[in-house]
Amino acid sequence: MPNDAFANQIVTDLFAASRQANEATRAAVADSLPSAAARILACCESGHKMLACGNGGSAGDAQHFASELVNRFERNRRALAAISLVTESSTLTAIANDAGYDRVFSRQIEALGQTGDVLLAISTSGHSPNVVTAIDAAHERGLSVIALTGRDGGRMAEQLNGDDIELRAASDVTARIQEMHLLIIHCICRLIEDAIAAED
Repeated sequence: MPNDAFANQIVTDLFAASRQANEATRAAVADSLPSAAARILACCESGHKMLACGNGGSAGDAQHFASELVNRFERNRRALAAISLVTESSTLTAIANDAGYDRVFSRQIEALGQTGDVLLAISTSGHSPNVVTAIDAAHERGLSVIALTGRDGGRMAEQLNGDDIELRAASDVTARIQEMHLLIIHCICRLIEDAIAAED
C-alpha cells in the first residue's frame, strides 16, 4: 500500500480527473440528454420497450439502467418496460456456444426487438463487436439506438443513423468513461421521472 501522502495524491488526482471528465462530458451531451430521455419515455408510453446491452462494467450499467426504469430511480411512479440483455446466463452461453460471442446480443434482439423499441447500446471504446452487431440487428428490426460511447465513438458512432442518439463521454480513460456513463444514465432517469411527475 502506498504511504499516506502518496495515496492521498492519487485520490486527489483521480477526483480531479473525474471533475474534468464531468465538465467536458456535460458540455458534449447537455443538448442531447433531454432528447434521449424523451425518446425513452415516448417508447415506453407507446407500449414499446427498452433493451440494453454492454460488456463488463457496461453490462453492469445495462442492468442498472433496466432496473431503474422497471422499478424506480428517485420517485415512485408507474413501471416502464426495460430488459437487460446481459443477465440470462443460459441464453448468453447458448448463443455464444452455437453462434459465437459476437451474436449474444443481436440474437436476443432478433427474438425480442420490435419496431418502436429502443436499444441502449453501451461501450466505452465504441468498438465492442457484440454491441456493434447488436446495433446492426436493431436497425434491421426497426429499433432506434441510443449509444453510450467514449473516446472517439469508435465503430458504433459510424453505425448510427439520423434517428439515433450518441451520448459520448469526453475521456480516453475507461474508468472516467464508465463514471460518465453512470451519470448520464442517472440524468436520463431523473429527466424521465420529472416528466412523468409533470404529466401526473
